[in-house]
Amino acid sequence: MPGRVLDNPLVLPVLGLLLESPMHPYQVEVTLRERSEDGQWPLNRGSLNNVVAALAAAGWIEEHERAQREGRPARTVYALTDAGRTELVSRLDVQIRSAAREFSPFFAAISYLGTLGREGAVDALTERAQSLTARIESDQDKLTRALNDGVPALFVVEADYALHTARAELDWIASTIAGIRDGRLAWPAPPIHDVIA
Repeated sequence: MPGRVLDNPLVLPVLGLLLESPMHPYQVEVTLRERSEDGQWPLNRGSLNNVVAALAAAGWIEEHERAQREGRPARTVYALTDAGRTELVSRLDVQIRSAAREFSPFFAAISYLGTLGREGAVDALTERAQSLTARIESDQDKLTRALNDGVPALFVVEADYALHTARAELDWIASTIAGIRDGRLAWPAPPIHDVIA
């Protein structure tokens, strides 16, 4: 079981947070939620506790101290070990170098875009573009504020990457909508959705 848990996508952000400073699991959860407003990490308390236990069993983190506030249960504060730092660096290096395709529900859905029919596809893509535009504006505001507050650009490089990725997707959506409207994106006849219905 610990081996499979160590493949959980939460391993990397947990190790990264403990590189910043020792924390107890609840602190890790709160910090990840604050930094992941769009839920990019599959975060729930049970899976987080399993990851923390597996990291401790692997020797990548260790108990730093037990903290207790009046009227609250004791919390174990964990710190990154040398082995954990080595594992973090190794995983980061592999994941940054790798250009493997990553699954996304949107990628799977657009594989069947024709099922919606021309107008349905345009409507769905237009709504996604509107949501994406709002998210880009919000994320750009947050990034600008962070940089203006003196946060080094390297510390928010993932926000810059997310903005570039979202803008590229927005460009693709606009191009696809234009292709549907001007006929460059040929539609089967009869429409797929008519055959299915």
